[in-house]
Amino acid sequence: MNRESHKSFRFDWIIIILFLLLVGFGWLNIMSASHIGEIESYFDMSQLYGKHAVFLGLTFVLIVLILSIEAKFYERFASVIYIIAMLSLVGLFIFGKDVNGARSWYGIGSMTIQPSEFAKFATALAVAKYMSDLQTNMNTLKDQLKAVAIIIVPAILILLQNDAGSTLVYASFFFVFYREGLQQIYLAIALSIIILAVLGLKFGVLITAIIAGAFIFGVYFFRRKKKRLSIIQSIVILVICVVFSSGIKLFYQHVLKPHQQNRISLWLRLEKDPIKLEQMKKEEAYNLIQSEQAISSGGLTGKGFLQGTRTTGKFVPEQHTDYIFSTVGEEWGFIGSSLVVLLFMALIIRVLYLAESQKSQFSRVYGYGVASILFIHFTINTGMVMGLIPTVGIPLPFFSYGGSGLWGFTILLFIFVKLDSNKINEW
Repeated sequence: MNRESHKSFRFDWIIIILFLLLVGFGWLNIMSASHIGEIESYFDMSQLYGKHAVFLGLTFVLIVLILSIEAKFYERFASVIYIIAMLSLVGLFIFGKDVNGARSWYGIGSMTIQPSEFAKFATALAVAKYMSDLQTNMNTLKDQLKAVAIIIVPAILILLQNDAGSTLVYASFFFVFYREGLQQIYLAIALSIIILAVLGLKFGVLITAIIAGAFIFGVYFFRRKKKRLSIIQSIVILVICVVFSSGIKLFYQHVLKPHQQNRISLWLRLEKDPIKLEQMKKEEAYNLIQSEQAISSGGLTGKGFLQGTRTTGKFVPEQHTDYIFSTVGEEWGFIGSSLVVLLFMALIIRVLYLAESQKSQFSRVYGYGVASILFIHFTINTGMVMGLIPTVGIPLPFFSYGGSGLWGFTILLFIFVKLDSNKINEW
């Protein structure tokens, strides 16, 4: 093997080491959150951590398979992979199994597979394939709509399966679009929608209109004349803001399901009736309250591995899945939680750094897709567990229990590792 060929198979060991640290630490926390009685064997298949150990073993087999496939395969067959993933989502409406109110799983004997976890990397590949096409121009409305359609299809299919948490992940691709030339106005509009929605629900239409009006006319008077909007344009924008804030109230009251309303109400402190508020806390906020108490009880250094009283006492429901970060907070404390945050940030930053160094647009766009998906998952999950955002069912990558999630994130990440290892041949 010549020197150039050898270089083409260099893998980024920083990403690999960060991945190993995350999945290893994640398994320890799954053990804490799921063990019942004394731990006699780390591979006890009657326990969730024993099953997850098997998932981890199969994960390394999967990694070898991903890295052994030619890098160009992922670009050539991106569209085929995407279509297969979409068909697997459609098939759930016929053959799917209901789990916790969501029809998001295929039952295979005693096992379940969640195709939405694999649709993420398939969508990232499809977006990269489309945006690396020489004919694609993200400054044209036609190509913008086509790019949005690629992410809207899986998002709608997943939403129809009653899995709103996984649907939110597809918003992460707008960061990718922005990197590839999408105008800033779209991000400004998206941010404005979020702010108006929060203000409209929290303070009502009148106060929202006053705040929006003050901001709009403040911008009008302080911007240079050449960049100013006209008075008419400013008034039209204000009217749109008022109409939207009114509409969001109606959407909240008549479209959202009761449990979704309650979660938002608790987050924004909308409920004024103390009796109803207490009832809502018992029903909708129980997991969150227990999670916050578990995290706060960990203090600076934590109570120690397998020593978390709220974790071992099973106070936090579903702690081994969506609420796994509360185990970190209780048993490893602020220091351990900070370490997990730093590991995730290091991984995301490393992926972005390598994405910028890619020689092909396909690899760069895919790398940004990987970083964006990981960032959204990490931010929403940890924010939810700490009560910073409304409760949303979304796993913490490489930490939460489950084979589908672990394998989906692993495929997502290691396809990029493979693409990066091949960049020397992309000149």
